[in-house]
Amino acid sequence: MKVLRRKEGPSLDVRLAALTEAAELGAGRLPDEVVAAAREVAGRAGARRELSLEHTVVALAGATGSGKSSLYNALAGRRLADVGVTRPTTSTAQAALWDGDGAGPLLDWLEVPHRHPAGETGDLAGLVLLDLPDHDSIRLSHRLEVDRLVRQVDVLVWVVDPQKYADAALHERYLRPLAGHRDVTMVVLNQVDRLPPAAVDRCLDDLRRLLDGDGLTGVPVLAVSARTGQGLDDLRGLLAERVADRRSWSARLSADLTTAAGHLATDPHATGEPSATAPGHVLVTEREGTGKRPGRAERGLTDALCVAAGVPVIVEAVAKGHRHRAVVATGWPVTRWLRRFRPDPLRRLRIEAGRGKDVVGRTSVPAASGAQRARVETAIRDVGEAAADGLPGPWAAAVRQAARSRAGELTDAVDRVVATTSAGATRRPRWWRAVNVLQWLVFGALLAGALWLGVLFAMDYLRLPQPPLPTAGEVPWPTVLLLGGAVAGVLIALAARLAAWLGGRRRARRTAKALRTAIAQVGREQVLQPVEAELATYARFTEAVTVARG
Repeated sequence: MKVLRRKEGPSLDVRLAALTEAAELGAGRLPDEVVAAAREVAGRAGARRELSLEHTVVALAGATGSGKSSLYNALAGRRLADVGVTRPTTSTAQAALWDGDGAGPLLDWLEVPHRHPAGETGDLAGLVLLDLPDHDSIRLSHRLEVDRLVRQVDVLVWVVDPQKYADAALHERYLRPLAGHRDVTMVVLNQVDRLPPAAVDRCLDDLRRLLDGDGLTGVPVLAVSARTGQGLDDLRGLLAERVADRRSWSARLSADLTTAAGHLATDPHATGEPSATAPGHVLVTEREGTGKRPGRAERGLTDALCVAAGVPVIVEAVAKGHRHRAVVATGWPVTRWLRRFRPDPLRRLRIEAGRGKDVVGRTSVPAASGAQRARVETAIRDVGEAAADGLPGPWAAAVRQAARSRAGELTDAVDRVVATTSAGATRRPRWWRAVNVLQWLVFGALLAGALWLGVLFAMDYLRLPQPPLPTAGEVPWPTVLLLGGAVAGVLIALAARLAAWLGGRRRARRTAKALRTAIAQVGREQVLQPVEAELATYARFTEAVTVARG
């Protein structure tokens, strides 16, 4: 039979590095307190790994009068903590050590100054048992000391009594937030000697119900009496198991990493209201989207930029300018000079050949109107909204902000690329030069015919003998040259104008396509690339969170 083994998750080192990376990626995007908490957990985990791994730090925590100190003395086999009616009796944490050699740096890190050797070591060798101040003490310093050590110790033993085991402060402030720390948590119902057996069972059942509601299902719950010794052997047995395993420290760190990563991934600030989900619910899941490239919104952005950049005006000017320059270059030499008195549409827009990639000046294309600028802003917002669809609130806001991050540079960038791209529309086709040469040849023939006829007219006027006059058929060659040159020049000019009209349309279409491509590239660089960079950051963040959660 084939045996299926559970795939092991990433190591603690890998998870620790992933949490650190996730915190760095979340900085500036997630709430500062969440990022700071993750960094604190990462720093604390790194520090604990460098200290003694042969010792297991177990803390007895509880409310005033729960009997922590009595239980502490009973487990230690010696009177180490003062027990009395006056509260609070425990002002600072103190430690009982079973074979405490090498535990000094660990206790220094925990800032526990009072250290005592415990009684008989037995199977508890390596145990460091802490007696904490009351978590509900009237002194703020005591409560802060409890909060600090609760975050640092390896195993937590919550000591409650029959009177206050349902205290809301205990469950809401400590037990519920530690729902992810089930593997390193125990609950002891102390002082059961004051209750009849039936009442003990009812209290244990009710306590179990409350713990299940806190998310601590399966946590060991023991009935103990520090005064009579009832249940102490069971408690010692559980502690011995944790000490012998030598893995409680890693289980605690693993739970810390999971919880911190879960807080990074949760989104209670998305709507400005507390999350309605269960405590610790993670919004980043494998099925949840990580943003998407906004295809339709990108096309809308390109359309808006093209209109705002005056592309329709430029395209029309390209068609007209092509025809204008064609007439100047290929028209009949007798009349073409008149065309120079008309303004060149492309020159009027400051679109000239030679304004290449080094162009820094602006074109004279009319500035975008208020409605056109508003359309561009709307298109940029649509890009951000489309890309942020499905992302948690803080990351969606970061994506939307990324879409607007370079909006101030967009106008100049578009104008430069318009000038650069449109300059190609001013290049002269080669056939213009050939037609121009032909026109001058024909014009030369016309002039030759006119000159020839002028000479003949002068000789006739002076009654000089005229030389033989060659003819083309019955028409003299001077007349052929004059009339043929005039007719040919006009016909060539008309044909060139028709070709220029068709060429202007083609060039206008090519220019429109080139401008749209170039402007789309500007939109990608100034809007899409920052968005994609933010989406890539989010993808790395979700991957790091997933690894950190193990």
